Amino acid sequence: MPIPDYQSIMLPLLKYAKDQKEHSLREAIEALADEFTLSDNERKELLSSGQQAVFDNRVGWAKTYLKNAGLFETTRRAFFKITDRGLELLKQNPKEINVKFLRQQYPEIIEFLTAKKDKYDNTEIQIDKTDEKTPQESLEHTYQKIKRDLAQDLLDRVKNCSPTFLEKLVVELLLKMGYGGSRKDAGMAVGQSGDGGIDGIINEDKLGLDNIYIQAKKWEVTVGRPEIQKFVGALEGRRAKRGIFITTSDFSKDAEEYVSRIDKKVVLIDGEKLAQLMIDNDVGVSKETSYEIKRIDSDYFDG
Repeated sequence: MPIPDYQSIMLPLLKYAKDQKEHSLREAIEALADEFTLSDNERKELLSSGQQAVFDNRVGWAKTYLKNAGLFETTRRAFFKITDRGLELLKQNPKEINVKFLRQQYPEIIEFLTAKKDKYDNTEIQIDKTDEKTPQESLEHTYQKIKRDLAQDLLDRVKNCSPTFLEKLVVELLLKMGYGGSRKDAGMAVGQSGDGGIDGIINEDKLGLDNIYIQAKKWEVTVGRPEIQKFVGALEGRRAKRGIFITTSDFSKDAEEYVSRIDKKVVLIDGEKLAQLMIDNDVGVSKETSYEIKRIDSDYFDG
């Protein structure tokens, strides 16, 4: 089944704690994963940041909401227990518990859901009461959307630049990723070969222990298998083992399947991936704003 949203987890989590025993969050996560019959892949699925499992995050937020409504209490680090209020709610046999229900029943939750007015700009920020995503998921979703929009704008800019600029961009990107040795060596290597499908040769590491052969082209149409085969043939002529094919367009499924079956290691970088790599490695972009997500340092309070 699909991974349940955090509001759907609230009632099962409250029922899980009805034995009035102290429970760890990890135990609750495993028990609820079994109750929802989640597959191994669903249990391991990560948030877009790659820092936490989606289900773990949703159980954690469900617990946070229940705690702020006074239905749970924290007993010690990463442990919780149902309160008398929580037991009383279970006696009412609710059909579901969600944010709307908590707002209607428990005034304490309002303070948690609504930020106090900022003394400087007098604005008020509210968490979306109907959103099925946790606050952290909503933040990551917004971040990914901003990143996708930036990547599209970035790719449009690259497509309008000259082939010489693309070669310069490739040099900058590979250097930022740790390839190519010095900037001088990399700049001399890329764009100088032009030999049988090879646009450049760059060191795999700063010591030059191995070479990577490159083709970087501005294309508008999908790059098919024939072009990749030509590139692989050029690699064979150089007795090369590794190659990178970069395009501002995309690759056909046949081309992707072809490189997955050959012995040589050939990496295909399409326009979308090129733009994402540029963003990740700060090529052609500058940092505008940075936000840090912090959590309680339990070790500090245990000391």
